[in-house]
Amino acid sequence: MHPTANQTDPSHLLGAKERLLTRGLPAALTGIGILLILGWWIQSPNPNLRQRVAGADRGEATAGGAPNKFEGRLVKGPGIAASLQGSWPRFRGPDLNGISSDPSPLARAWAEGSPKALWKTSVGEGFAAAAIWKGRVFVTDYDHAAGADALRCLSLVDGREIWRYTYPSKVKRNHGMSRTIPSVTDKHVVSLGPKCQVISVDPTTGELQWQLNLVTEFNTEVPPWYAGQCPLVDGDRLILGTGGDALVAAVDCATGKILWKSPNPRGWAMTHSSITPVEIQGHRMYVYCASGGVTGVSAEDGSILWDTPEWKISMANVPSPVGVGNGRIFLTGGYGAGSLMLQVKLDQGKWTAGPVWRLKAAAFGSTQHTPVLYQDHLFGVRADGQFVCLGLDGKIQWESGTANRFGNGPFLLAQGLAYVLNDDGLMTLVEVSTAAYKPLAKAKVLPGPDSWGPLALADGRLIARDSETMVCLDVGSK
Repeated sequence: MHPTANQTDPSHLLGAKERLLTRGLPAALTGIGILLILGWWIQSPNPNLRQRVAGADRGEATAGGAPNKFEGRLVKGPGIAASLQGSWPRFRGPDLNGISSDPSPLARAWAEGSPKALWKTSVGEGFAAAAIWKGRVFVTDYDHAAGADALRCLSLVDGREIWRYTYPSKVKRNHGMSRTIPSVTDKHVVSLGPKCQVISVDPTTGELQWQLNLVTEFNTEVPPWYAGQCPLVDGDRLILGTGGDALVAAVDCATGKILWKSPNPRGWAMTHSSITPVEIQGHRMYVYCASGGVTGVSAEDGSILWDTPEWKISMANVPSPVGVGNGRIFLTGGYGAGSLMLQVKLDQGKWTAGPVWRLKAAAFGSTQHTPVLYQDHLFGVRADGQFVCLGLDGKIQWESGTANRFGNGPFLLAQGLAYVLNDDGLMTLVEVSTAAYKPLAKAKVLPGPDSWGPLALADGRLIARDSETMVCLDVGSK
């Protein structure tokens, strides 16, 4: 209801002359202003104005504090790629299982009590670890002095920098900055920065191919402690769990164009967990632990095949799903979440996903690292720091014991051996067995603290890092 003039408008108390002045003066001033602007427009030889297009001004700043198009810079270094062909090209290795299939023989004992450090280099504070490809080491780093993300390419032989591609990114220290591992192929290196900026560069030259800001493109919310999801290159497509306007998205690696977007009807957000491809009953899908649950989306078109809120972690969802066969998916996490074995089925055209068994955190729950499936058992570091062997029935086969704790350290399996690193940079070589914990050797390989970055192995060279140092160790057999 609009108020009447007598109730709210004092103009009824004015005389006719006063009303004329009150109403006519603003109109006259408006007319004069229009004439002045029109005269300036006509007289100016180059007003340099353009029509405002909706959305054109979004590139300067976004909710994530990163521009839509971010200026980059390529800097060449003195390093030269090693003449080696081994590969650990992405998070969890070539087969995405945390197991090296590299044929280079590995030592089962370390001369003089420690593997030889071939080189060391300083890295920006964080946990972003290495990918290895054709004698090169790739790491998503942060240059604190320059205020820039830095995708670096180092020589595997001596650690000298071959090139680095940087772009501005204002990142405040929040228990480290960079956390992700690049994904490398013969044509592309794809990196995801702390504030969800994606770049693809040529793996040999470092030349930029394309860039993508997930905050601008998908309204992605940058997770607490920054992005921790590792980009998945699957064939010619990049797969990302974006949250925001899409739950999962596929990007053409050649062009950076969006191929498909999964709907996000529940409004789930991005987590630190990386995507795992699995095949169930002849259907290939991408399994993703988002903020409110876990989902499987079609690899063909991104449609949601199934989802369930049975698994979610309120604090930080970090480990990736592990497909263990027969439609079962193992899920684990920290902060009291424990573990869950999920059964996914397709029955009469309908997908279902439900719990098979659960474990409390005291039995098994991994805060940071994804367990490794080997000989039908799961090997991982439990939240209390012990290295554990877990059966697919949920029963603990063995524990490393309270005298052998690894904190939140990483691990990697190769040729029946496990390399397990603790928080303080102490490496333990373990014979992998489902019967008992069998340590073979121990050595201090990093100064620490926070030696949390996942390990990478190729050509008998093991790369590890703590919060500020990366080291390349010779673990090959002579």
